[in-house]
Amino acid sequence: MTVATVGVHIVDILARPIDHIPEGQDTVLVEQIRLTAAGAAAGTAVDLVKLGNSVITMGAAGDDELGDFLVAVLAKRGVDVSRLVRRAGEQTAASILPIRPDGGRPSFHVPGANLGVTYADLDPDVLRGVRAIHLGGMDVTFGLGDPAFFALLDEVRASGTVITMDLLSEMPDLLGMARAFLPHVDYVLPNELQALLMTGASDVGEAARALLADGPRGVLVTLGAAGSLVVTPEGAEAVPALKVDVADTTGCGDAYCAGFLTGLLHGQDVLTAARWGTAAAARVATGLGSDAGLIDLDSTLRTLG
Repeated sequence: MTVATVGVHIVDILARPIDHIPEGQDTVLVEQIRLTAAGAAAGTAVDLVKLGNSVITMGAAGDDELGDFLVAVLAKRGVDVSRLVRRAGEQTAASILPIRPDGGRPSFHVPGANLGVTYADLDPDVLRGVRAIHLGGMDVTFGLGDPAFFALLDEVRASGTVITMDLLSEMPDLLGMARAFLPHVDYVLPNELQALLMTGASDVGEAARALLADGPRGVLVTLGAAGSLVVTPEGAEAVPALKVDVADTTGCGDAYCAGFLTGLLHGQDVLTAARWGTAAAARVATGLGSDAGLIDLDSTLRTLG
């Protein structure tokens, strides 16, 4: 395997367009409903495969029907699920996402088995054998904040493995705990609000510099329609978003991570890799769900013009 994704696995149930929740038992007709494998580990894994990487994913799902679907759809997309743990009697994490006409995505969410993921659920030997590890949602899989896992991350980084980290929640306490991972990763990719909440900073640039001081090689803050801010020890540079017709913003952050990491694995510098991430996010925004619109690397890069 080229990449291992570790962390959050979710089933998303999406419908669009939704401009209101009906009263009582009224029915509203919609254009489209989808179920997808999502979450900062699972969704990124699917996108990484579409961009040409071989991927194994680690984390936990319940032994329920949603878990059966999650495993089946990940395998169908080409993700190795042999190390995804199934928890007896637990709920698989899931979200219901009524997508607004402008692409906005309020959600109803159950965290399920993600909350119980620990280092014991991972396969260290597999992690030692990949070129990159993506940590997805370390703020909610807080059981992975284990000194043994940190030691493993330090070990594989020393051997040349690239480690990226994305976040899931917008809860200050959880995000604060996730800062413990920063000395052990190469690149962290929060969204704007997460960066501000993690640091208490008053602006994005200040927040990114504070996170950079914790030890990663770079901080990439995604800014929605404004693009992203890339901060490294060499300085800060804005990467603009691409103009597309937005159908749904679900999974754009996961796609950005997948595109960015793919760029690094292809030997691109950080800014070019960030542009690859921008292109992947733009493709996903054109359809419903966390993998919609993303076909392969060549068509994704053509989005850059």
